[in-house]
Amino acid sequence: MRIATWNVNSVKQRVDRLLPWLDERGPDVVCLQELKVTEEAFHELLGDELTARGYQIAAHGQAQWNGVAILSRVGLSDVIAGLPGGPGFPGQEARMVSATCADVVVRSVYVPNGRTPDSEHYRYKLEWLEALRAVVAAGPAAQVVCGDVNIAPADQDVFDPAAYVGHTHVTGPERAALVRLHDAGLRDVVRERWPDSRVFTYWDYRGGMFHKDLGMRIDLVLASDPVAERVRAAWVDRQARKGTRPSDHAPVIVDLDEAPDGDIGPVVPPPSRVARTGRLPQA
Repeated sequence: MRIATWNVNSVKQRVDRLLPWLDERGPDVVCLQELKVTEEAFHELLGDELTARGYQIAAHGQAQWNGVAILSRVGLSDVIAGLPGGPGFPGQEARMVSATCADVVVRSVYVPNGRTPDSEHYRYKLEWLEALRAVVAAGPAAQVVCGDVNIAPADQDVFDPAAYVGHTHVTGPERAALVRLHDAGLRDVVRERWPDSRVFTYWDYRGGMFHKDLGMRIDLVLASDPVAERVRAAWVDRQARKGTRPSDHAPVIVDLDEAPDGDIGPVVPPPSRVARTGRLPQA
């Protein structure tokens, strides 16, 4: 079973990239983030195309902002829209949808950005992550959390740690919240497979940051032991970040039980010299 997660940064803007990518990569389960449309608009835009490809759909959206979905061609049941017990800003936003796909509970998440440390939105982010931890801790043995967590787990997950001092995505409380998710029984399957590699999933549109490989790893697949033990390949699909009008995020792909030919790696070799821009990516 192939599971993928992708922050598409507006599904309306990525239809012409999403559908060919589905055909090329053939994921069985897809977690999408930043739909920026309502459920009704999502089904109107993509329902027929996805159904023709064998996908069932669980979408939880809102107009203009946020929005998450799960697409599955291995079954889709027990759908829960939203984060049970989660905080709002001021009301609950469309930031999580869960469903059972085959024998695994899959959660597509779009964690709040946090904006600036010590802001109301930053506190909302930490509360949201704690609510997610509680749901995971009470969840079944086989589960996976996929999506844009808006946290770089460690300094190796940003192109220049010094450039991020005093900014969100790398602060101690955010990373501690991510550690608590691990303590609840989740494993970072991409980093486990590529412990020393330069692996990014997000690059700002400005300043040629993708081509210079000035990025961050903030899109994660976190799996419980029964799922993590089935991982045979885990990689970042950089090809999907290239070309015309891409999302600023690349998909992350995880193969369970069977690896593709060649066991695809997560990255191309980084430039021998990395330019410093002084401008931070805005995830």
